[in-house]
Amino acid sequence: MKPSDDTIPTRQTLLNRLKDWKDQDSWQEFYDVYWRLIFNVARRAGLTHAEAQDVVQETVVSVAKKIADYKAHPMFGSFKSWLLLITRRRIADQFRKRPKNIKPPSPPSADNTSQTPTTERAADPASLDWEATWNEQWQKNRFEVAKERVKQRASPKDYVLFYQQVVKEWPAGKVARQYHVSRAAAYMAKHRISKLIKREVDKLRKQEEERGRSE
Repeated sequence: MKPSDDTIPTRQTLLNRLKDWKDQDSWQEFYDVYWRLIFNVARRAGLTHAEAQDVVQETVVSVAKKIADYKAHPMFGSFKSWLLLITRRRIADQFRKRPKNIKPPSPPSADNTSQTPTTERAADPASLDWEATWNEQWQKNRFEVAKERVKQRASPKDYVLFYQQVVKEWPAGKVARQYHVSRAAAYMAKHRISKLIKREVDKLRKQEEERGRSE
């Protein structure tokens, strides 16, 4: 049974539950929400795909080890800032692990953090505007999380019609021909899913604001 809106826990509730290392469902939820954010920032810093994956794993481990201290000491600041601090440290660890005689690849462009860059020049993570990059990726991640949640609850057909028009940028006519629906049906599916995603994004933003006021 898919969860209703009322059963989706707030971020603050999730953070409280993470103190229990045996709560696998909560840790899976944490991973699902934040892995993409951590991975993309690591790639923007100049790490390879494999290195960025290591950063995700090591950041999650670090959060597990330190979450009790974070909850006990408000001096750590907001969770958003605290997670950035941990992520930066794990990224720095990856750079230190690199052999000194091997040139690292350049960081990917802002629009493509998933592919391995091909230009061979040294990346300079010190030149990265960490706050701006983190905020940018945080907002993109919020949208991706919302999109995934809507995908789990929405009509599969509606979601496919939305995905091809919005993500793949297919014109409505092509979508209608490909999936044997009318243009009106394609437009309406796009509208319905877009509205659900916006509602989910607003919910996530509200949860972040509520958690910020409680920290």
